[in-house]
Amino acid sequence: AMDIQDYQLWTRETAMYSWPIYYPALELAGEVGEVCNQIKKIHRDDGGVVTPERKAALSKELGDVCWALCRLVDDLNLDITDVLQYNYVKLTARVKAGTIKGSGDNR
Repeated sequence: AMDIQDYQLWTRETAMYSWPIYYPALELAGEVGEVCNQIKKIHRDDGGVVTPERKAALSKELGDVCWALCRLVDDLNLDITDVLQYNYVKLTARVKAGTIKGSGDNR
């Protein structure tokens, strides 16, 4: 199985764009929109049930989200494992402080 760091490096092979940072950022926004569209259809078309077909569609779109995220991270010369570790530390501290449900960046 491929780990997330290997995946980030692999995405370089499929990065066929000339606008580093901008292209993957816009791609990420578009793909997140596709995920939200599938979630909308769970309510609108599927009676609130995640059908096997909808789950498959979401899996595909979430893969596209991962690609765009890893490309953006890579274009910024960051390591995806560092990004994930930072987020883990931040959210763990918020849980300990009882501020996970609050709002704002500095809590």
